[in-house]
Amino acid sequence: MRVMVTGGAGFIGSNLVDRLLADGHEVAVVDDMSSGGNRNPDADLHAIDVRDPALATAAEAWRPEVICHLAAQISVRKSVADPTHDARVNVEGTVNVLEAAHRAGSRKVVFASSVAVYGRPAVIPVPGDAPTDPRSPYAASKLSGEVYLSAYSALHGLEYTTLVLSNVFGPRQSPEGEAGVVAIFTDALLAGRPTVLYGDGSQTRDYIFVEDVVDGFARACGTDGHGRRFNLGTGVQTTDRELHTLIAAAAGAPDEPGLAPARLGDLPAMAVDPEPAREGLGWRPRTDLATGLKATVAWAAARS
Repeated sequence: MRVMVTGGAGFIGSNLVDRLLADGHEVAVVDDMSSGGNRNPDADLHAIDVRDPALATAAEAWRPEVICHLAAQISVRKSVADPTHDARVNVEGTVNVLEAAHRAGSRKVVFASSVAVYGRPAVIPVPGDAPTDPRSPYAASKLSGEVYLSAYSALHGLEYTTLVLSNVFGPRQSPEGEAGVVAIFTDALLAGRPTVLYGDGSQTRDYIFVEDVVDGFARACGTDGHGRRFNLGTGVQTTDRELHTLIAAAAGAPDEPGLAPARLGDLPAMAVDPEPAREGLGWRPRTDLATGLKATVAWAAARS
């Protein structure tokens, strides 16, 4: 199979590229290289922005059967500060990817969405058919992408699957910018710098190892799951305090975080129900949190 991965030099995208190549697929990467530097030399690189009209030309020439669309503006705070930029990348960019898929005759697009589309859910773990309630421009732009997927399917017969990602962590995640807390804690604890918990440390998230996430994408590239949204998470809530303890143990560092006031707008709890993905894609999370954290810390330590 020929698979094109947008954002294929980033954290999740580069891990996906490695997995697809290991599975024997031909892979092309679309990435503007502004934040991703994880290039696999065995994949064809198209160093272009997803908003660039040149994407359609590249896709028509390469003719991917499937496009995995992961390139995005991922910062909720930046989306609030500059919603126009967020929409240009996440909405205009997604439409450009869909148009490229259509013009290239691609069979399917697999789209990376976010738990942000659920807003403040009434039920945790969040079921796959939960109502959406976007509360930031970022969440709105991700939900807009799902609407455009449906429209292109109706117009052109393009298959699609949406994967809603919980808190992804693992090797290659940068501690800079809009980084996950795992990368931030890992980087600080390995360097002997202070760490901070916001609020009282009781906030919860659903942490999913990147290898499990890319397994979900690899499965979604097949014929299953057309027209559906699947949650990729564990369904397990882990508090910030528990997470810090696990990372400190893996890093051999003191488990002594400082405390800071809770941040405005942070959700008190989040986890998603992965059961529909098991039924629809044959997918399940396989890596427990402690094992994934040990692998992540070992990767970060080898780089420091």
